[in-house]
Amino acid sequence: MNNRDINEAMHGWSTRARPNSLKLEGHYTRLENLSAATHAAEIHAVNVLDESIWDYLYIGPYASEAEYRAWVESVENSADPVFLAIYDKEQNGWLGVATFMRIVPEMGVIEVGNINFSPPLQRTRAATEAMYLMMNWAFEAGYRRYEWKCNALNMPSRRAAERLGFSFEGVFRQHLIVKGHNRDTAWYAVIDKDWPAVKAMFETWLTPENFDAEGQQKLSLRALTEPLLFSRDPVLT
Repeated sequence: MNNRDINEAMHGWSTRARPNSLKLEGHYTRLENLSAATHAAEIHAVNVLDESIWDYLYIGPYASEAEYRAWVESVENSADPVFLAIYDKEQNGWLGVATFMRIVPEMGVIEVGNINFSPPLQRTRAATEAMYLMMNWAFEAGYRRYEWKCNALNMPSRRAAERLGFSFEGVFRQHLIVKGHNRDTAWYAVIDKDWPAVKAMFETWLTPENFDAEGQQKLSLRALTEPLLFSRDPVLT
């Protein structure tokens, strides 16, 4: 008898589409491809409210609007990463950036990264919905694996990953050198088998009925997604 372990056969698998020209629309936010002409001035104006938002990114900070605009011009046509600007409908402004990156369509793997939420965007419904819309696009496009990676020292990012339904997969030691410093990288992922349940929890949380008159949540997203995690980050337990 043949007792060899054989991995799941991928019958009918085909390369997935790349996230090129995108417009993603939700209740609280919309996302579109980042443009220097459309977004740079407004996003820079809110970014300078707190330079610490750049601490764990490989880019920034940008002292002047001209400097930030020049950077946006250098990346706005990038095929990987694909930079998206985030609009908060409740605050009527372009307040952040995120990317699809390390895109491997032939394997069905894609990562969300370069997440740069200005202070006004942080802890808002728009911020959470932006992450939902990007994840939903990836799985509707047929991707099998959606990744989140961050500096292992970045505890807010590690907590955010679990809140958003990403399961912890480990820490890669001495993975990168960023801005002249070593970076150990914490890895998380949602796979296609996870997504239907995670999606349902997002949609439950995002419904207007989940918020009171002051905009405070009734059910927390963390409470909804925590039971769905394949594995927990031991640093957070």
